[in-house]
Amino acid sequence: MTDTTTHRTITLPTIELPSTGVGSGEADLWCTYAAVRTLVWLGRADAVTDPAGTRDFLLGRANSDGGYAWTRGMPSDAWATFYCTQALTDLGVAVPRPERTSAWLRRGFRDGAFAMMPGQRPDVWATQFSTRTAIDVCHTDVPDRTALLDWLGGLQTADGGLSWSPEHAAAGNADVRACHYGITAWERLNSVEPTPPPWRTSALLAWLRGQRCADGGFRFAPDAERPCLWATYRASSALAMLGNRIEQVTVDWIAARRGPAGGYLRWAGYPVEDVWAAFCAVGSLRAAGITVQDQAPALVERIAAFANPGGGYTYREPALAADVLSTSAAVLTDQDDPRNPGRRAWLADCQLPNEGGLMYMPGRGAEVRCTLWGLAAGVLRANPTAAGRIVDWLRRTQNPDGGFGLWEGRGSELVSTAAAVDAIGLLGRPVAEVIDTTALRGFLAASGAGVGFRPVPAAEPTLRAGLQGLRILAALGSPEPARVASLLADHQVNGGGFANTGNRVPDLLSTYEAVLAADRHGIAVDGRRARRFVDRIRKPTSTAWSPLAPGDGGPLARCLGALLDRRLTDPSADLPALVLS
Repeated sequence: MTDTTTHRTITLPTIELPSTGVGSGEADLWCTYAAVRTLVWLGRADAVTDPAGTRDFLLGRANSDGGYAWTRGMPSDAWATFYCTQALTDLGVAVPRPERTSAWLRRGFRDGAFAMMPGQRPDVWATQFSTRTAIDVCHTDVPDRTALLDWLGGLQTADGGLSWSPEHAAAGNADVRACHYGITAWERLNSVEPTPPPWRTSALLAWLRGQRCADGGFRFAPDAERPCLWATYRASSALAMLGNRIEQVTVDWIAARRGPAGGYLRWAGYPVEDVWAAFCAVGSLRAAGITVQDQAPALVERIAAFANPGGGYTYREPALAADVLSTSAAVLTDQDDPRNPGRRAWLADCQLPNEGGLMYMPGRGAEVRCTLWGLAAGVLRANPTAAGRIVDWLRRTQNPDGGFGLWEGRGSELVSTAAAVDAIGLLGRPVAEVIDTTALRGFLAASGAGVGFRPVPAAEPTLRAGLQGLRILAALGSPEPARVASLLADHQVNGGGFANTGNRVPDLLSTYEAVLAADRHGIAVDGRRARRFVDRIRKPTSTAWSPLAPGDGGPLARCLGALLDRRLTDPSADLPALVLS
């Protein structure tokens, strides 16, 4: 293979993604991991911008249970735990109390593999994240190697690829990403104790090679619209772990994705050099055994441009790093803002090839909650083609257990399931025409707990999960207002607002969903109590998530606070169905 370090300038399209979106102004965990990892691969760990700030950004996501959250204050999950602990390790920072992290990982091991969080069903995303964290960061083994290898073997589809879970495999849904994650989990087990791959390897290799397009790039699966760097990296790495390497046509395709400023672009015609594209390109070339050191100066400079003030990174230059949640929130907060047409145009452009939903940030995987927020902000619903793509994507991403995960292949939980059902409602489609409602009811039954529901089937019940589950039942034609009223009474705080657990510490998310559920079920809300809560958290230029967590909660808190204030001022105002956790 030839070296591909020569800088190639490509011609960008004349129309770029509009820069009228709104960002949170914060660093992003996914982007921070990608930036740090890429710099380490380039041999330039010393080039991390503000290493102390980046360290503190990562440590700030640590929870008392030993896991890490995708953002401060959220529940721990395997995705965030791997990204935080691996990035800390790459920075040369000792992971605090790895034995607690190891114990938290073990809580998520069930049915032979790892779940994204304790209480969920296992999936291949979580399994590779947790296996890598256990072996590479915590320096421990998985709870049951034999069971895990059996589970990994069950991921193979009839045509040779790997899927998200054995249940997905039975339906024949193979994906390059699932192949990479499954093979990675096996490779880490093999590094500790040699063991043969648990698959029909020749069929797996043939399926992977079959995802290479004529131009050399790889696609996610046969029905993907175009090849991209994400799929190409996952395929390149998966092949390398099985003792194979990509061919020269793919190396040339990667080289052609080099942008004019020295970074990389996701696919042909995509206009933004971003951090995930750089990560995928460098990872692909390393997997092919090609030196990347000559690219280091330009890539280091590009990645430095993505550094966020105060530590961590976002996906592109911070001033331009808009995201779907913040942009949707801005539109919903002030629906008369003259900037909203440009914001909606930006949101519409976040429906990119290969997945029909909206991404959190352009170019990453489509997410159910982001799709709901974008639809609530008024985009794509009036476009039959765009709406049809969302419908097809939701139909495909329903899990075999009937629920939905945050993105394709991730284990089911109620917040994403509610987001999917509410998105179908915003598209004006009967739920039964889009998804399997019998399976959906089965997921609800598995998540039920007394009058309410659990966020995931084996967790403790919460107010928000209960209201989300009951809202889904109402969408299925089975409203239960008495159960809603009972939950509201149990979680109403005397001083105003509603609490997610118990009835002592109110928060904005729970109060918003409480008023939303009450309105949807025809239940009167004590407006004076709710007003006291809103007045405690809202200031002229900021909104807090809770009276006990002062400070600005950012654009999402300001949006929910403004919508709630509007509803309490005008009882006829409709609260859009918005969920976060």
